[in-house]
Amino acid sequence: MSETMMALGPYRFALNTAAYQTLRRKTQYRWAQQARLVQGPAHQYIGMGNDTIDLQGVIYPHYRGGLSQLNELRQQAQQGEPHLLVDGLGHVWGQWVVLSVDEDHEVMHANGQPQKVRFRLQLAKYVE
Repeated sequence: MSETMMALGPYRFALNTAAYQTLRRKTQYRWAQQARLVQGPAHQYIGMGNDTIDLQGVIYPHYRGGLSQLNELRQQAQQGEPHLLVDGLGHVWGQWVVLSVDEDHEVMHANGQPQKVRFRLQLAKYVE
């Protein structure tokens, strides 16, 4: 896994293919609020909320991997199954699901093929 930045099931993010430039993780915690007379509201911890990851990156289709990379990820997501997320250092993040795949095509050839594709991938932690 030396060249792989991160793997989501069989899909690989790598510097020479679909490289992400930013990884943003948001973990929410749920607190119930109860109004009280004369005082401020009381809060009670009721458990974990959503845990999400937002990956943003760039693909240069002419360099390696081609235009099919995001379609392969979409096909994997359409299976409706969680996938193991592992980073390039071997840290296992657990099971995650794909919530959305966005892409922007830029710097177009005369035939309409992009030379640069920006992507954004939203993942959510899968909890049984």
